[in-house]
Amino acid sequence: MSSQKPPSSYLQQEKGYRDRALKMYPWVCGRCTREFVYSNLRELTVHHRDHNHDNNPSDGSNWELLCIYCHDMEHAKFHEHILYGSTKPKEIAPATHNPFANLKDLMDKK
Repeated sequence: MSSQKPPSSYLQQEKGYRDRALKMYPWVCGRCTREFVYSNLRELTVHHRDHNHDNNPSDGSNWELLCIYCHDMEHAKFHEHILYGSTKPKEIAPATHNPFANLKDLMDKK
């Protein structure tokens, strides 16, 4: 991991949408519902639903406030989806062959 600071333009952009999101939404994590006050507000992050930090509509529709823990989990889920694909269970087709279909006939032949 790099120890370099992000460019100041990114920090300005982040400060801008963070300030707007904090004014727009209640200070509650959108996942775990943990409530925040001014003293611990630094632990509440702005998550971009589409993971595009340049997509900042004025209505805030691409943002949600998440605590740092839920934000990390959300990005881990996204990363795993990129690596492994969908997290939905695969549909398994029903069996079309019954290996015991003629078992009674085989036993009657004895």
